[in-house]
Amino acid sequence: MNEFVEHVDERDQVLAVVSRSDAVRQGWLHRIAVTVCRDHEGRILVHRRSEGVSRFPGHYEVAAGGAVTAGESYQEAAGRELAEELGIRVPVRFIVKFLNRSGLSPHWLAVHEAVVLADLQPDPDEIMWHGWLSESELRRFMRQHPFTPDSRETLSRYLTAVSGAVEDAEQV
Repeated sequence: MNEFVEHVDERDQVLAVVSRSDAVRQGWLHRIAVTVCRDHEGRILVHRRSEGVSRFPGHYEVAAGGAVTAGESYQEAAGRELAEELGIRVPVRFIVKFLNRSGLSPHWLAVHEAVVLADLQPDPDEIMWHGWLSESELRRFMRQHPFTPDSRETLSRYLTAVSGAVEDAEQV
């Protein structure tokens, strides 16, 4: 079953509703929402994609997420994707959005954050392994294992935005 997404422009304004497969095949900008999950110790969730998924099988990721469907907000998509992929329903908080040209096709990528205190129930069709890593452990892990094309930039933008928010709060 093909999902429908919004084809958007360089300012993230909607141009048309199209199938996701057309958006990817034609290289049309569309929207993706992901969430970086942290545990009570501040560690970041890393997961390995199942071998049976069509895009980047066996690769690791630092965020869970996917396409924003037509009429859905970034935040709604982020929450829906956490439920579908990780089996959890937790509040997500918007962190940063950027135009991402890595991966299968260009897209606007909205990065969210969630604190996960419950046990995960990953969908085995999507995720074959998951673990929690500190930021330094994650950096080492990323040098040793294949990650999806946008994972590095997602993590970099996320950490920059979060550290900027911490610095802003400390200046108050």
